[in-house]
Amino acid sequence: MKLVICEKNIAARRIAEILSKGTSKTSRLGTIPVYDFTKENEPWCVIGLKGHIINLDYPAEFNQWAMISPKDLIDVEPCKNVSEKGIGDALQSLVKNTPSIIVATDFDREGELIGVEVLDLLKSFNKNISEIKRARFSAITTYEINDAFENLVEVDYNLSSAGEARQFIDLVWGAVLTRFISLTSGRLGRDFLSIGRVQSPTLALLVEREKEIKRFIPKPFWKIVAQIKKEQLFDAQHINGIFLEQQPALEIYNKIKDAHSALVKEAKKTVANELPPTPFNTTSFLQAASTLGFSASNAMNIAEELYMSGLTSYPRTDNTVYPPSINIRNILEKLAQSEFSKEALEVMNNGRGYPTRGKMQTTDHPPIYPVGVPVKKKITADQKIIYELICRRFLATCAKDAVAETTDVTLDISGEDFKANGYKLLEANWRTIYPYFKEKGKPLPELVNGENVEVTKISLNAEETKPPQRYSQGALLGKMEQLTLGTKSTRHEIISKLYGRQYITGSPPIPTSTAIAVVDALVNCDVVKPAMTAQLEKDMNEISEGKKTLGDTVKESRQMLSIVMKELETDKETIKNNIQTALREQHMIGVCPKCGKDMMVRVSRQGKRFVGCTNYPNCTNTYSLPQSGGIIKTTNVCDACQTPIVKVKMKGRGAWDLCLNSFCPKKNKRVDAPKEKENVAPPISGK
Repeated sequence: MKLVICEKNIAARRIAEILSKGTSKTSRLGTIPVYDFTKENEPWCVIGLKGHIINLDYPAEFNQWAMISPKDLIDVEPCKNVSEKGIGDALQSLVKNTPSIIVATDFDREGELIGVEVLDLLKSFNKNISEIKRARFSAITTYEINDAFENLVEVDYNLSSAGEARQFIDLVWGAVLTRFISLTSGRLGRDFLSIGRVQSPTLALLVEREKEIKRFIPKPFWKIVAQIKKEQLFDAQHINGIFLEQQPALEIYNKIKDAHSALVKEAKKTVANELPPTPFNTTSFLQAASTLGFSASNAMNIAEELYMSGLTSYPRTDNTVYPPSINIRNILEKLAQSEFSKEALEVMNNGRGYPTRGKMQTTDHPPIYPVGVPVKKKITADQKIIYELICRRFLATCAKDAVAETTDVTLDISGEDFKANGYKLLEANWRTIYPYFKEKGKPLPELVNGENVEVTKISLNAEETKPPQRYSQGALLGKMEQLTLGTKSTRHEIISKLYGRQYITGSPPIPTSTAIAVVDALVNCDVVKPAMTAQLEKDMNEISEGKKTLGDTVKESRQMLSIVMKELETDKETIKNNIQTALREQHMIGVCPKCGKDMMVRVSRQGKRFVGCTNYPNCTNTYSLPQSGGIIKTTNVCDACQTPIVKVKMKGRGAWDLCLNSFCPKKNKRVDAPKEKENVAPPISGK
């Protein structure tokens, strides 16, 4: 018998259907579905896991946080336990017949580790397993699956060791640092503070940007802008650009303010090709999805669903170059029978001949591209948006260059030079297929050297420099990639964890006061610096290449963590005070209308959150809160009763302002906000 191990049930069902040519039968071992069929007179059985079914954790006696010092936890050996007992029992039953095993999990570090974990479990059930092979594929399509199973390879134990090193190091660093910061600040139970090897330097990026914004001091500058008219209105700016001093700008303005005509000194046109975008890798895909309103985590989940359904290729990849093995023509022919038939036929009949190439080329997985066409009734609205994004990106990479004309004009107004720029798309080509880019500019009217044009207005505009923008999720992903924080497979999860752990809120993500206090507490510690986690990423790459061992890397990481803990122990009291102060600030809601003291979010003995006055017991004023959704403090108060107003944000229901006073004479009505796909702001809780 051949036993095929897949990462999830949806993949197992589809792979069984392909290998059996639709003849597989579903049975159950307990509650676990198993797919059986006969192939070439041999029985086959396909089973799906739920990702990792082996859990790495500390022994039970070390789970009482107060019983062991965090620094002593560094050298405690974690143990492995079966976290999905039903699947474990099913595997034990299936392996009794000593089958030949084929690992068909996702082909990356995580997938290889999941497969090896199950192999170790199966060997513990039956030491006489006859054969172990690996099926590698990048899309769950008929061709790829059949090809993978006809060309089985060996399991890559170096790759799984790299995945195991990450799992081990993340557990130890996370557990030790989380316990230290939580015990030090007195935040235990469900309100514990989380620290992570990748999570913390990522959070530090957001905190540093927030500090840059807060300490930013705007500086004034001046611009002189002339409004020109020839068939249409357009603006021209003084050749100096911006003036940092008002007086020189004012002198020029006074000189030319009454001018009514401008001389065209030079009108220069340039025609150039614009290359289509490069193929999607994970980071560029998530960045593009974020511009459509999808959080990184949500976009990746949808992409994985499309992959498991056989509609797109594997979404975790660094590659931006299509390998020769991809049959571009075949994909275009499929899309020609879909809602993208017009675009596909355009590319087939008038394409570039060869797709664009990005800078990153790897051999594990190709870029993200469509591999199938969905049945309309079997795809959700969000899946349709993401599938269309992937299809249009693929089609664009195969389409002809766009052709654009740029115009640079120099005008003389009373002896002062002004510049104007125009942009005109001559041949849209790929831009028609992939309409997600912003327009670069507007066309200028036809201008001829030596002609005079009308000046309708001249303005001296006073402006101020702007603070740096907060990172969007897409920009944050790009920065993480640049600094080697996490991997293509984990970066979106890190951002999601920061939301879930109440370190960031809103979109774009804004760090909470607690997040700022935690990062400040670790400011002199390597755990918030990208260099340390980047070195560990490098070590894990070397494990996968066979240049380094799992044991050596784990030993080195423990030594690094010991140094970090020594640094933290010396600042323990300062860390405690800073975090506790920040926590109080984060949970402040506003001023009590009865006594004028601060009000803050608290949690009752029954676990219900409410707002209470900090002047208790002298003031017993309290307000109830919704028990689900995010509560975001504002600076607003109700004009009818002077009670603080909070914003309530719930997933799928938009957001609304709420006066905390349920007896407010105004009887506030909910105001719907546009539905968002971003992470919901976490609920505030406190004591």
